[in-house]
Amino acid sequence: MTHPASHADLSANLPADLPVKLRERAAALDAADPLARYCDLFAPSEGLVAYLDGNSLGRPLTATRERLASFVDGPWAARLIRSWDEGWMDAPTELGDTLGRVALGAAPGQTVVADSTTVLLYKLARAAVDARPGRRVIVADTENFPTDRFVLQGIAAERGLELRWITPDAEAGVTPEDVAAAVGPDTALVLLSHVAYKSGYVADLPAITRIAHDAGALVLWDLCHSVGAVPLDLDADGVDLAVGCTYKYLNGGPGSPAFAYLAAGLQDEVRQPVQGWMGAADPFAMGPEYEPATGIRQLISGTPPVIGMLPMRDMLALVEEAGMPAVRAKSLALTGFAMEIADEYLTGVRVASPRDPERRGSHIMLDHPDFKRVVAEAWARGVIPDFRPPQGLRVGLSPLSTSFAELAAGLSLIRNLLG
Repeated sequence: MTHPASHADLSANLPADLPVKLRERAAALDAADPLARYCDLFAPSEGLVAYLDGNSLGRPLTATRERLASFVDGPWAARLIRSWDEGWMDAPTELGDTLGRVALGAAPGQTVVADSTTVLLYKLARAAVDARPGRRVIVADTENFPTDRFVLQGIAAERGLELRWITPDAEAGVTPEDVAAAVGPDTALVLLSHVAYKSGYVADLPAITRIAHDAGALVLWDLCHSVGAVPLDLDADGVDLAVGCTYKYLNGGPGSPAFAYLAAGLQDEVRQPVQGWMGAADPFAMGPEYEPATGIRQLISGTPPVIGMLPMRDMLALVEEAGMPAVRAKSLALTGFAMEIADEYLTGVRVASPRDPERRGSHIMLDHPDFKRVVAEAWARGVIPDFRPPQGLRVGLSPLSTSFAELAAGLSLIRNLLG
């Protein structure tokens, strides 16, 4: 099996040594999957047996090839600079509103697509601590993704603030109790990930947000590992600020721009620090002093990455068509199936992710001392998970592009490589 062009090919070409029970279980799950047809909409990958890293980089949709070509021949070549007046200027907020509606539970005017996750984290975190003058503490956790921790370390040094670290159980994640013990009248900002990048643990976003608010602090949520896979309701849950990338479950492609959410009630209070011409009230006035735009547009700094926004439009259309509840249901079915396989067939492997589906995102971490070698060999054979030190194999399952047969085939090879 070297070039599975579709979900049907994968189901028909499971490895010959796959246990019969596992083969039958995968086939039954695929047959019952209401989202199975979406797998065929993604571009085939030469030599691929199983792609188990959709939480790092989503697969491209076949439709995106035509969208990119049409963009070159259409608005870029045919309309040239006129396209700024014909849609490009509004693309960051227009696409942000679509993203908010489809995947964030956010009303219009609160989401913008621009910059990278790192840049937006800096903008919002700096703005948040400045909006709480006199408070000297930022609360974060030691298990968060390096970018989040590094950005906060820089801001703390820049503004003379204290970082108060929560050290959670790596598999249980940050709990409301952890946050309650860390925040107080001196807390300006709490920054946490909704889904932990290692274990896949889903934090109790509504409860933690309430606890931070009771202490008078703002909360910034990193949604990189949840947007497009785990339903969100930012408005209803009272979220202040959020950021996330678009190249994982939103399939925006490598380096696709990130997004930022800023609640409407804070938009007159929070001022981001990177003052660029595209975030000015009148970008083309070219005046001597910066005056920020009103509303969400104030978060923009430089020229919007218009080309980088194109691929996620196709994926957002698919997510909206499928519906986030159905996407979440398949995500849980996939991760549950992965755990079943690990428990029954992967000798010596420990599941290092939550068993409770309510606390589990769309990836799981498997633990074994030989996984560094195994992942390298699996990549050479067309099975693509990823490795996280010290000995974790992360299985990232993008619901609309992953079949149960593909998952079974991939973990079957992992089983063989373990010996």
